[in-house]
Amino acid sequence: MRNVEVVPYNDQWPKLFLKEAAAIKEIFGDELIDVHHIGSTSVPGLAAKPIIDIMPVVRKIENVDKYNQQIAAIGYEGKGEFGIPGRRYFRKGGENRSHHVHIFQQRDKGVNRHLAFRDFLREHPNIARKYGAKKQELAAQFPSDIEAYRNGKDQLVQEIEQKALAWYQNN
Repeated sequence: MRNVEVVPYNDQWPKLFLKEAAAIKEIFGDELIDVHHIGSTSVPGLAAKPIIDIMPVVRKIENVDKYNQQIAAIGYEGKGEFGIPGRRYFRKGGENRSHHVHIFQQRDKGVNRHLAFRDFLREHPNIARKYGAKKQELAAQFPSDIEAYRNGKDQLVQEIEQKALAWYQNN
């Protein structure tokens, strides 16, 4: 089992995202529509596991598979859909993960879901603080049980996601 580590926000996270996004843009070229910093490290002030989540949006998801060797060359392990149909997932850093890449095709519902969650937390710092506190509490309670950590925050994540999607559609 991996250790669960939640740390205070680090202002280096956006820079780490930009560096990795540049390498991803170089690999995917014209197939790429955009690259977004998502997840807790993309929300200023939010405590997070120190793993940069990146969401490239591509024209056609099937074409991503053509780039597996190039993305492996910059340190990523490809995991295919990894439980989410229509996504391509890559991770970097082995057991000490530093980055996760979640690739979706344009107009996939996963794109709006991730952007809504991120933007909602950015615009609602009180909710972001509540979420960060829950994550820190769970990391302290389950320091070596990632599944218990995920399960413990699942209900709050779903509540925030529902509010975020409604809010995102109105903005």
